[in-house]
Amino acid sequence: MRPLRRRLAALLVPVILAGCQTGAAPNAGAVATVPTSAQVRSDTARGPFVAAANPVAAEAGMAVLRRGGSAVDAAVAIQAVLGLVEPQSSGLGGGAFLMAYDAGTGAVTAYDGRETAPASATPELFYENGKPLPFIDAVLSGRSTGAPGAVAMLAMAQKDHGKLAWRDLFGDAERLARDGFTVSPRLAGMINGDAPQAKTRWATTYFTRPDGRRYQAGDTLRNPAYAETVARLAAQGPGVLYGGPIGGRIAATVQEGPRPGGLTEADIAAYRPLRRDALCRPYQAYVVCVPPPPSSGVALLQFLGMAEDTPDLDKGAQSPEAWVAFGRLQRLMYADRDRYIGDNDFVGVPIAGLLDPDYVARRAALAPQVNGPVEAGAPTGSPPRGADRTAEPGGTSHFVVVDAWGDAVSMTTTVESLFGNGRMVDGFFLNNQLTDFSFTPTEDGHPAANAVAAGKRPRSSMTPVLILDGQGRLIGAIGSPGGSSILAYVAKALVGTLEWKLSMQDAIALPNLVVRGDMVGADTQMMSPDVRDALDAAGMSLRPNATETSGLHGAIWRNGRWDAGADPRREGVAVAEAEAR
Repeated sequence: MRPLRRRLAALLVPVILAGCQTGAAPNAGAVATVPTSAQVRSDTARGPFVAAANPVAAEAGMAVLRRGGSAVDAAVAIQAVLGLVEPQSSGLGGGAFLMAYDAGTGAVTAYDGRETAPASATPELFYENGKPLPFIDAVLSGRSTGAPGAVAMLAMAQKDHGKLAWRDLFGDAERLARDGFTVSPRLAGMINGDAPQAKTRWATTYFTRPDGRRYQAGDTLRNPAYAETVARLAAQGPGVLYGGPIGGRIAATVQEGPRPGGLTEADIAAYRPLRRDALCRPYQAYVVCVPPPPSSGVALLQFLGMAEDTPDLDKGAQSPEAWVAFGRLQRLMYADRDRYIGDNDFVGVPIAGLLDPDYVARRAALAPQVNGPVEAGAPTGSPPRGADRTAEPGGTSHFVVVDAWGDAVSMTTTVESLFGNGRMVDGFFLNNQLTDFSFTPTEDGHPAANAVAAGKRPRSSMTPVLILDGQGRLIGAIGSPGGSSILAYVAKALVGTLEWKLSMQDAIALPNLVVRGDMVGADTQMMSPDVRDALDAAGMSLRPNATETSGLHGAIWRNGRWDAGADPRREGVAVAEAEAR
């Protein structure tokens, strides 16, 4: 128990929560200039700064910031380039969550670009012959694709926070697609790996050189169809993706076999992103803000609340006791998350109950006895829910941007699995996001919170984070890909940098430990023998991590500068303006 921190948090929370809401913002398309130091609050953490999963994408974002663009302007450019150079992870055909910080008002806004199920969807969407489909069969089917949301969401956020014209944000993506980009080692590994999505007829056509060989690291890959798409997107706006020929081709491709999907042009045209109030809660002397459901950010906040009541976490990164506590808290967090979190517009997630301090303290008190899978708790307001049967492989990316005004973006973006479902339209891959629903709609006579329904958004592990200080000022941002392991990865980095006082880079580079029910995975060889032994004795025998690895990108404002980090497990970089010039 940490009473001093709790008293401090109680004083801070009313002030901070007042700023975690939506509000008016500048019009898109206005021409901006980078402010001088006299025009920027001296107490505001500011950039320009970018951390992203590919150096080319990071540079595209920095180029926008140098021209006077906002953090959201840069996010549009970064996503457009990531969809080209890292198509295994995200793209125009996928979805995303974006957290935006407005330095002028202190407001934190959550933008929901999660895909939606078509109007024809039923709870048995992934059933065949009375039984759930094998997971990979569902992924490769047309049934797996929801109405894409990333582009519409970015357009909404850019209208709220943009300083440059929308049409001026796609130049790098168009040029790279037209002239070609260098295939990175990670992309080459995915192109030539075992994932069946890389072997569909669409992917095979795209990834095969004229001489019949598949592209390798160092080769130049051109995508003229993508160049044409982003050029039209720039000139005509986001509507080109949600109607007209592109929307028609998306629907037609989804409706091809095997196992055609029910997504129609009308479903795509009807898609709407959502602007939501952020969820903000204290952790130590900070306030951590995340998107509300269908994001799983509420689970991360619950974890941090439990961590406040777990003294062993104070013992540091070398302590076996700290790692045991970290794993035990994960089991408690995932048990509640898997049972209760879904699309709040459909199922009524007990957010207040999950984050109630007394409930969080009761769950934390169980931690010392957790030596195996645990049952979900019963927070106030929780209806009976069936056990969850959602499988969550990953194909996701995260990036962070801070602009010269101190405005910031933390955005996690995905096509769900590697290359989505392997189907392509106009140079980009389609998502398989609907396989993030529970294939089994009921369990033990109770409905699953994450069951399929028409128009519903599947639960997401994506949890982009913004961190504020006690005065509501931005001091940090972080997030990660990783499927269901995202929560463990982000929690590790937050504990590492805020609790253990490591640099952001060192916190990101810490070994990963993921403990969800009876699944235990880790960067096993990075763990010391005494940590491995302690985890084994606590019912967490380590196995190599079988889920998508982390791709953490983040920064914390320390000593008047951004202490930044990019995950060494991937190809990302963190670039500040002084380093970029």
